[in-house]
Amino acid sequence: MAGRRATAMLASAALVLAGCGGGGSSGSGGGGGGGPTPAPSPIPTPPPTGGLFTPPAPEALTVAEVQRIVAQAAGEAAARNLPSWIVVTDRVGNVLASFRMTGAPDLARVSTRTIAGNAAPGSEIGLQGATIPASAAALAKAITGAYLSSSGNAFSTRTASQIVQQHFPPAPTTPGLESGPLFGVQFSQLPCSDLSTRFSGGMGASAMIGPKRSPLGLAADPGGFPLYKNGVVVGGIGVMGDGDYGFDPNILDVDLDAEELIALAGAQGFLPPDDIRAERIFVDGTALRYADAAAGQLAPLQTSFAAAPGALAPIAGYSDGVLRAGAAYGTEASGIRAATLAEFSNRDAFVLTDGSGNPRFPIRAGTDGASVTQPLTAAEARAILEEAFAVLSRARAQIRRPLDSRMQASISLVDTHGAVLGIVRSPDAPMFGVDVSLQKARSAAFFANPLAAAQLQAAGGGVAAYVQRLRAFLGNSAALTGTTAYGNRSIGNLARPYFPDGEVAQSPGPLSVMQAGQFSPFAVGLQSDLIAANVVTAAVHVATGGASPDAGVGCTALPDAAPGQKRLANGLQIFPGSVPIYRGNQLVGAIGVSGDGIDQDDMVSFLGLHNAGLRVGGIGNAAPAIRADQIVVNVGGRGVRLRYISCPFAPFLGSAAQNVCQGL
Repeated sequence: MAGRRATAMLASAALVLAGCGGGGSSGSGGGGGGGPTPAPSPIPTPPPTGGLFTPPAPEALTVAEVQRIVAQAAGEAAARNLPSWIVVTDRVGNVLASFRMTGAPDLARVSTRTIAGNAAPGSEIGLQGATIPASAAALAKAITGAYLSSSGNAFSTRTASQIVQQHFPPAPTTPGLESGPLFGVQFSQLPCSDLSTRFSGGMGASAMIGPKRSPLGLAADPGGFPLYKNGVVVGGIGVMGDGDYGFDPNILDVDLDAEELIALAGAQGFLPPDDIRAERIFVDGTALRYADAAAGQLAPLQTSFAAAPGALAPIAGYSDGVLRAGAAYGTEASGIRAATLAEFSNRDAFVLTDGSGNPRFPIRAGTDGASVTQPLTAAEARAILEEAFAVLSRARAQIRRPLDSRMQASISLVDTHGAVLGIVRSPDAPMFGVDVSLQKARSAAFFANPLAAAQLQAAGGGVAAYVQRLRAFLGNSAALTGTTAYGNRSIGNLARPYFPDGEVAQSPGPLSVMQAGQFSPFAVGLQSDLIAANVVTAAVHVATGGASPDAGVGCTALPDAAPGQKRLANGLQIFPGSVPIYRGNQLVGAIGVSGDGIDQDDMVSFLGLHNAGLRVGGIGNAAPAIRADQIVVNVGGRGVRLRYISCPFAPFLGSAAQNVCQGL
């Protein structure tokens, strides 16, 4: 299948690299400063004050602080005799240091662990068993720590491991429980994303614009942490030294993981407040896990960057090997700032910008007039985003401290071609939600589109086979031709390694891996098959020092919806938080939300769209008769109903309202 061929491609490229010596990554040496200070960017007129949210202070790492972080990590790695790659990023994903210790491996291997054990050689699918650049793995870990965290929650790559596996929490004793709440988030922030920005070198106004892409998506391998200053997340650190890029399948034991200890050493002095660490946050009654490593296990800290055994090194497509200070999140220079009233009327909104004062994704009308009789208007797009943001602003957070904080998330709106009609976020929403909210919106719009089946079939290879598999599973030869409205929760139901979710005696969902037992976080089925070739291309680009082509913009082989526009241009997402938008019985777009609990994400998308329909008329949620929750699948002689959305109980601060989505 497509994923297996992709694995072989990367392994072959790695062998070629090894044959050439693979030594280019340790060049460019030196520990000098970050170059000239860029000219200040234009600062738009700030919005009125006095909103419901408090934006985080504009903190950022200095060059000296980045040097200290690297030196501390390198000292621990030397004490443990594990030469490693150490990467430090800022909150929006800019690489501030990429450091290769003397003797650090150039390559690592993606875990072959599956539900059934380790995949036999030659039977790996997706990215299982692939040989990858160690620098790319370290960078993915650093971005994960930075992107999953905020001033209200601190999550590590160990936290990520806990929430992306087939059962939550993952352990030998938990088969039968549902999959992780963010199952599938690992395939976000992709190197082929049309939303994530790319490193361009230099120090101009656009050089530090984020959010930046990751070479491998988000990581579940311990060894990545967020970095904080004065309670504000300012970046992340990632370490790769043992050559194994994997995940933790057993949350019940305590690991002694050298990479995690090295990363923790680097983070000393830049730790999150204890009260927001993952273990203080509960999901379905289970505490999340931040780290198995503890400060008391560390060797004496080394703080001399000049004495660190190794040198700065480039990562092709991501870093030129130069030390940099971080961009302060919330400033124009970071690419994310407070919106002006002309850009968005809700006074707490933040938007993505280009570094020169211009919004990257201003609110606009639909671009799909060739496919839709009456596309969304700019006024309708504005109403949807404003009403969804209003719901978000009232909602109680699930994954933030202190308790009864307000929900924080990103909201994306698209038309039926996947074109962005606007993106808005609350001030301190986790960074990962920008790309994920757009993935969710596009996924809901795609699965409800009359052309979904034809587009998947046109992609060929292993991707095309999912169409017939889904149709057989649902007993509907017309599935994926626009007759059903799928929310992302519905898509997730069909993409789990068991259907119903978690029941180990059952077969895989039709969008999961086709080989029962072969699931892993690196091979999840349609989601990973759609993008595996592009991830491989990007990894080979890094492994060859830029000698081979980089991944292009646009993550799938689906046909263009319009010239240069793919419906899933940043990949598919398979956990809840989006719904399609209808004008009567015609699909006209979709809204996606990401950044807090998945039930909250569902509510903001569904209820925000409903309220927008009341406000402007003519648009709204899918009619109940065509929603995916009308589909009942026969499983072992019993009927199992798909889900459409799931809204939380008592969702609003200062209100006793219950069942706020019921009957809508």
